[in-house]
Amino acid sequence: MTEYQKAIFAAGCFWGVEHLFRKQEGVISTRVGYIGGKRPNPTYEQVCTGVSGHAEALEVVFDPEVTSYKELLLFFFKMHDPTTKDRQHNDIGSQYRSAVFPVDTQQEDITARVIDRLNEKNIYGAKVVTTIEPLQKSGPFYEAEGYHQDYLEKHPDGYNCHVLRLNLDLSDI
Repeated sequence: MTEYQKAIFAAGCFWGVEHLFRKQEGVISTRVGYIGGKRPNPTYEQVCTGVSGHAEALEVVFDPEVTSYKELLLFFFKMHDPTTKDRQHNDIGSQYRSAVFPVDTQQEDITARVIDRLNEKNIYGAKVVTTIEPLQKSGPFYEAEGYHQDYLEKHPDGYNCHVLRLNLDLSDI
């Protein structure tokens, strides 16, 4: 039996991030939440102010026999703008930062290599500013309030600032 793995990504408002990731082959489950801040058990209201230090994030549980961490990471780089610091479209603040929260050193190494390669190849025409915040240093992932889970499934016309760039070729990264 396959042992599932986890990955945690932050790429702006977590509603759109979850909406796109949950459709990926090999993704078993998703949940939105907060990570990388100082306050234990933050609320949405506390995170929205930007003072808690948390990012809105997505925890992905995936089957490594169907998809790899690197494939999910490359998808992450296709579905948001990793060149804007603390911003995704109209969402501004550190809670909307582009960040990866590796759960182990293998994920951390893969993430660092991918970011280096994206910058070497100047894929975006600007430097990737995505931060690598290892889980053991960033603190725990706190699940967001229930009404945020599967938000765009429940509210198809809800706010979504994410656009998947299908024409972005990351095959040699």
